[in-house]
Amino acid sequence: MRFHKKRSQNKDNYELKLARKPIRNFFRNRIQSFQIKSFLNSLLLDSINLLTFAQKKLKAMKIAVVGVTGLVGNVILQVLTERHFETCTLLAVASERSIGKSIEFNGKEYKVISVTEAIEACPDIAIFSAGSGVSLQYASLFAEKGTYVIDNSSAWRMYDHIPLIVPEINAGILKANDRIIANPNCSTIQMVMALFPLHKQFTIRRIVVSTYQSVTGTGMKALNQLNCERKNFPCKKAYPYPIDLNVIPHGGSFEDNGYTSEEMKLINETRKILSDNSLQITSTVVRVPVKGGHSLSVNVEFEKDFTLTEIYQALEDMPGVTIMDNPMENQYPMPLYTENKDEVFVGRIRRDFSRERCLNLWIVADNLRKGAATNAVEIAEHIVSQKWIADKVK
Repeated sequence: MRFHKKRSQNKDNYELKLARKPIRNFFRNRIQSFQIKSFLNSLLLDSINLLTFAQKKLKAMKIAVVGVTGLVGNVILQVLTERHFETCTLLAVASERSIGKSIEFNGKEYKVISVTEAIEACPDIAIFSAGSGVSLQYASLFAEKGTYVIDNSSAWRMYDHIPLIVPEINAGILKANDRIIANPNCSTIQMVMALFPLHKQFTIRRIVVSTYQSVTGTGMKALNQLNCERKNFPCKKAYPYPIDLNVIPHGGSFEDNGYTSEEMKLINETRKILSDNSLQITSTVVRVPVKGGHSLSVNVEFEKDFTLTEIYQALEDMPGVTIMDNPMENQYPMPLYTENKDEVFVGRIRRDFSRERCLNLWIVADNLRKGAATNAVEIAEHIVSQKWIADKVK
């Protein structure tokens, strides 16, 4: 009987628990709902506060763009807007013949000022895209004022004390007192973006690269030459030969070793960025009648063997790299596709059957964006993220 009574009591208790369960669940759900809502509201408030603080901080910043009227200068303004630097105070800087002209940035008009005026204004960051001569003359003067200088020219790249930065690869080497920071050559950037993860995993021994570079890599004068030749208009030439319906195996100036200056940039800058002076590299630069986008045919020899699956995985894991490789569907990177995009596109991935541990790659990127403007602005983003710029927000 005790057993049955206990069962009966248990049954009563069980039924009581069942009766109470909906009420308990109701309050529990209300409490949980309230807690979740409170958490989400708190998270939203924190996000809004953080965004407001970041916007105020950026608004307090001054950014100078030196060479603002050039091809790369215009793209820098575009990328600054896209990456939420639009609230910054802009110092639009160009040569004397452009002083006083109006530049539009984020719906506002800015007058072009001289380099001297910009130096006196003490900007937090100055992005240079006005050629090596201007950089060598003025970058140090900005740096002395406490400005972080990001230079697109070749002027400072190979100095030992000047960091040469592709943020996805080596932003970690930057220090707060690095006031002049070099932006690599456009073709170098897209090549090392693809090769860096492969070098980490399989160790590169040798690189053979041929580049097919658009006329915008030379500048506005070269773009004008191509446009004029296509319309049979007379114009000043940037190249010693016609570029329309032609290819020119000549980039930069020829050096005593038979290579051009553009070819030597690919060799020396790649070694510096990958921190490996033992890399064996040979290069050929070809200028092609394309308005935008550089293409690279790259053959790589590794110390370690690899599978194509491993190659694909390494490239997929690399931020800023997109694989576009389906030859059966005629899918591969082309300048026509990569224009106005920030990614580096890699395709035609295949083994080189003529040598062991060798790989062929086809690498394409927009030379004005990731090859210049975007990489420079990404460096600026890193500087801001490290809180090296004095906080001007009260």
